[in-house]
Amino acid sequence: MTALTEVKIPHSGSVEHVEIGEWLVAPGAVVAEGDVLADVSTDKVDTELESPAAGRVLRLLHEEGDEVPVGTVVVLLVQADASDEDAAAALAAYTGS
Repeated sequence: MTALTEVKIPHSGSVEHVEIGEWLVAPGAVVAEGDVLADVSTDKVDTELESPAAGRVLRLLHEEGDEVPVGTVVVLLVQADASDEDAAAALAAYTGS
């Protein structure tokens, strides 16, 4: 079965929530590890959310402007070469973390 990669808002100091500023990718985009997926901000700093792995963006789980707690899954990636059928099956089986 095709595996999904969860992209979470990373923990950073005492920050508890971030706001998603702008998505820089869309579903279907192929990304490399370290590519910037979104701009995010806190009450103290603006930063970038980087991809922890290479893959294809399967789903963005939050909208621009959403405030989400650190540790929240905000993007699901699938292997870049996964078929649409395998990606759909992996998404259907996804239960979250």
